[in-house]
This record gives sequence, C-alpha cells and structure tokens, in this order.
Amino acid sequence: MSSDNANGPQIFEAAEKRDSAAVAVEPEPEPEPGTDRCEEYTQIKPYAGMPKEVLLLYSSQARYRVPREVLFWLTVACTLTLLALTATVIALSPRCLSWWQASPVYQVYPRSFKDSDGDGVGDLTGILEQLDHFQFLNIKSIWISPFYRSPMKDFGYDVEDFRDIDPLFGTMRDFEELLAEMHNKGMKLIMDFIPNHTSDRHRWFNLSRIRDPHYEDYYVWTDCSATSPKPNNWVSVFGNSSWTYDAVRGQCYLHQFFKEQPDLNFRNPHVRQEMTDIIRFWLGKGVDGFRMDAVKHILEATHLRNEPQVDPNKPPESITSEWDLHHDYTTSQLGLHDLLREWRAEMDVFSREPSRYRFMVTESYDYHEVDKTMMYYGTPLVKESDFPFNFYLLDLPHNTSGMWVQHLVHLWMANMPKGQWPNWVVGNHDKPRIASSAGQAYSRVINMLLLTLPGTPTTYYGEEIGMENINVTDSQIQDPFAKFNKSASRDPQRSPMQWSSNTNAGFSSKLNTTWLPVHPNYRNVNVEVQKQDEGSVLAQYRFLNTLRQTELPFQRGWFCYIHADANVFSYLRELDGHSKAFLMVLNFGKQSAITDLSSVPELPDQLKVLMSTNQVNNGMVLQRSRILTEAGEGLVIQYSTPTRYNPNHPTQCYVSEKACYLEAIDILYKC
Repeated sequence: MSSDNANGPQIFEAAEKRDSAAVAVEPEPEPEPGTDRCEEYTQIKPYAGMPKEVLLLYSSQARYRVPREVLFWLTVACTLTLLALTATVIALSPRCLSWWQASPVYQVYPRSFKDSDGDGVGDLTGILEQLDHFQFLNIKSIWISPFYRSPMKDFGYDVEDFRDIDPLFGTMRDFEELLAEMHNKGMKLIMDFIPNHTSDRHRWFNLSRIRDPHYEDYYVWTDCSATSPKPNNWVSVFGNSSWTYDAVRGQCYLHQFFKEQPDLNFRNPHVRQEMTDIIRFWLGKGVDGFRMDAVKHILEATHLRNEPQVDPNKPPESITSEWDLHHDYTTSQLGLHDLLREWRAEMDVFSREPSRYRFMVTESYDYHEVDKTMMYYGTPLVKESDFPFNFYLLDLPHNTSGMWVQHLVHLWMANMPKGQWPNWVVGNHDKPRIASSAGQAYSRVINMLLLTLPGTPTTYYGEEIGMENINVTDSQIQDPFAKFNKSASRDPQRSPMQWSSNTNAGFSSKLNTTWLPVHPNYRNVNVEVQKQDEGSVLAQYRFLNTLRQTELPFQRGWFCYIHADANVFSYLRELDGHSKAFLMVLNFGKQSAITDLSSVPELPDQLKVLMSTNQVNNGMVLQRSRILTEAGEGLVIQYSTPTRYNPNHPTQCYVSEKACYLEAIDILYKC
C-alpha cells in the first residue's frame, strides 16, 4: 500500500474535526448601543497570564480603580504628614548641646600631668598615655596649658615661637599624634592662646629692638631715661614698674607681666594679622578651641597717662602693686571686644566643617566689676566667646556658709545675659587648690556643687581625687613670681599628678627628681587606690559627672534656689514635663545642720537620697521637714512630683534655654 493511501483516513478525520469546531464557534455578536465593552468579560474572572487588553478592561472597573486611587492618595497623605511632623519636630526641638556644654572641661598642666621620658617633667606623650583616665571619668573636653617653644621664664606663657612645640614637651609629631588619638576617642583639645605678649627672645622682638622697618612698632615702646625707666606709674601684674629700658633700642618697652614678656602693640594692623594667622595655623592642625589668656590686658591707652591711685594720699614712689592703682588705661580698653570678635569670626569659618565646632573661652579677672566680664559673651547680634571663665567660686574659702555660696552663684546667674551658658571654676594653675584653701573635708561637697550647677564645670587636674597643695622650701622654688613674693608662689598647686602608690606617685617611672616635689599623701590619695574604693572622691566625681550627662534636668533643666542659711545651700534641678527632679542639699558650714523644707509644697513629704558624699547615707529616706547633713556633706535627692517649682518662683529660677519634655514619646521641645 502506498504512503498516500495509508495517511488518507487520518487526514480525513482531522479535517472533519476542524469543520465541526468551525460550526460550533459562532461569530461574536456586536454589542448593543450603550453597552460598556467591559461587560463582555464580566463572566470571566482575572487570570494569570491574561493579555493586556483584558487587564486594561478590568483595571478600569470601579471596584479595581477606586481602591487603587484610595491607596495612592493615602500614601501621599501619609508622606506629607510625616514630612510635616518631621518639620514640626525640627522647628520645636531645642538646639542640641555642643561638646563644650555636654562635658566638663578638664585642665591639664603639661609639666605636671605625666612624664613619659623620665626627665622629671610632664610631656605630650605622657598625656597620650593617660587618655583612658578621661574616658573613665567620661570627660571629652581637655584644655592643655601652653606647650609652645619658650625660654620658660613664666613656664610657657612667654612664647618664643607660636608655631612650634617646646622640646621639653616633645615634637610637633607628638602633638599631632596626641590630637589624632584624642579625636579617635571622641575627645576635644583646647589650646592656650597667649595674645597679649611674647617672650623677649621672640624673633619679632629682636627685630623690633633694632628698629626693623616692618617690626619697629610690633611692641609698645616709648622714650625714657636709662637711669629711671618709668614713663608713668603703670605697674606689672607681678609687681613693680611695667616698663623696662632696652639699651639696644634706647627706649622702654611695656610689659604687664614679667619683663621677659613684652606686650604686643595691637594698634598695629600687622600684629593683628600675625596673631590671626597663628589662630588659623592651629585650627588648620585640627585643634577644637582656644582659651584666650589675659585678654583684658591686650590694649592700652595710647596717651600713657598715670593711672589713678586707689589711695590718693599714698606717696607715688611707693606704688609697687597692681592693687595700688585703678587700671583705667591698661585694661578693658575700647576696641578690645572688636578684636576678640574678629578672632571669633575666624573660628566660625572653621566651625562650618560638620561636627567640628571651634570653642572659644576668655580669661579675665574682673573681680567686683562683673559687668565687664559679662561683655565677653558678646551681644545678641555679635558673637564673642562661648563663655568667659567664671572665677567667683574661687572665693569659696573666704566664708564657710550656705549663704556665701548662694551669693557667689547668684552673682553670676543674675548678671549673665539672657540665654547664655554659665560655667564654674574652683581651681586652676594660678590659684591654691580648693582642697587646701577650703579644707579637705569640703572637697567632695565642692565637686558636687561644681557638677550639679547649670552650665559647664571646669576641673583642674587632681581635683577629681582631692589633691592638695604641697609645701615648697626656698631651695625648691620654681615659680619666678615666688622669687618676688614668696607668699604668692604658684608652685604649691602645680605638683605632679598622683597616679599610683609607686615611685613619684606614678608621675615618672625614673628615680630622677621631679620638677616639683610629689605630695607626701600620694600613697593614699591617687587614682589607682581610689578606683578600688566606691566611696572615694574619684568614684563620687565619676558618678556625679555621669549623672550630669545622663539626666535631662541637669543638662537642660531649671535651676532654682530654695534655701540658704549659715550652713546649707539648697537648690532644685527640674525640667518641665519630666517626671524626675533633683534636690541638692549642700552643707558648707562648720557644723551639722537640720534643714526644714516643709515650706516647699512642690516637694514630696518623703525624700530618698540618691547619693551622699558620706557613703553610709546613700539610699536613706528623709522627711522634707528634717534633712540632716554633717559639715562638708552634700546630698543628691531624686524625687518625682507632677508639680514644678519654677512656674511660681520666677525670681528664684534660671534656665539658659527653656525646654520641655514629652515623656510619652521621649522628646524635648521648645515651650
């Protein structure tokens, strides 16, 4: 049989089936007029893989289109709401605290902090070796006293080269390594800037004394006699005449400090530019701020008239002390604040770098003229220093009473311009240690005051362990000022830091003599020993600093006086909307005292001690009508109450920038 005949029946059957199918599928009828094409598929449900024509027909149906549009506009509305909420939160949130507000400032005196090379003098590498100490204390802001190249006639405050490191402290590479490691650990470095004067070995002075045309007027010169070099009665801070005759130039130069520290002439625009360039140099290195030294002395009156005597009847030839004169012509002269604001503007240029704000603090001892000190804050329109140092707590030892302490605190708070940030200093390299001047029994309560007041506390190295002054014999004197006036020696407060019970208190590992003697109590008063004692000065300092940085009422809250008497100073720290508040009861008197606060209805009847400087009283429950403190004891009392003290006592309460707390969602907002 042929292949054609064999396939014939199959071909016939296929054709028959095709014809049957053609008969079964009738032509699609045309829709009636007015009928929606979508109704053609109403009997068919959407299915996977459907052609786009079918998909488009379904997507246009109301039951699919409406939910889709609802979801779209709901998404738009939610997005806009979130944007609005974000903008509202940003607009209502108070500004964040800067690094110089959040952490205490810790002053390092480099000669005395840590000796790394065994020569008996501290150095930059020694500071690097002890950075863990700052981390242990949760301190982020470190101010290091001068380490510029210097003949050391005033231990670094007589600068020979503003752009170099003195070999005594190390090298520029040591500095850069220290700065880099500090930044790696989240710390900030504040340098001393010394604008008023240079060393008499500075290149500028050597050129000025030979009348180099460019440098001739870099310093304050005037005609005088070699036999009697006193153009007027101006007196140095360190005593005797402010004028010294220079035989090379044949004139006298002004020095408001030692004769080895000639005053720069800031009436000369070249001098102003030189000092501005030095600021740029160190900011370019990466330093985070400057402490501006002795700023009130920067300008002097050009007329060089005699200053008025405090006692007009005193013979003029007996005028030898700065306290004998009213310094109308040598301090706080017109133009001073313009100069400081120029430097502030330069620092603001470098502050544009994200998270690299550059800090500026000014040093000016204005004593009873507190209004002059407050001018360093600047004005609402022109920024100056972030704050001037507040030295009024240095007078704590003059009177041991709660009322005296309140007076000193109020002196600053009542005169500080509205919205500015306060600060507190109880010791530095020029003043006796507070543990010696006030008494060791009061060192703990003074630290408690320092760390619970509003604003930025400043801690001089060793205050965190209660270091005291040393006794210095005549043969041990290092301070040039002491050679003029032994009673004014600054050596006692500059002794080596007490790290451990080892040789030289752990300050120097070598047996060589340290530049100043170590205090004899170093075997018991040192960092290593106090780290092991939960009730030590160091442990309490660390606890209080942690409390200050973790509890909002201490960071952003109100400060309110509630009581002061012959022994006790008491105040509140509270924040509107925050359930927690803190009561401080500090006994600065010479005897125990019972404080009755029953007249303060905002306080609960029962109060629990969070921390006492006398460790055995931690956790004690007290009645507000009977709060017992021993002499030198301080209490931190935490309580909770819905009623705040500040609304009803506006004259007793202060806050730099008012903020409120919304506890339900844990945010701060402007209120």
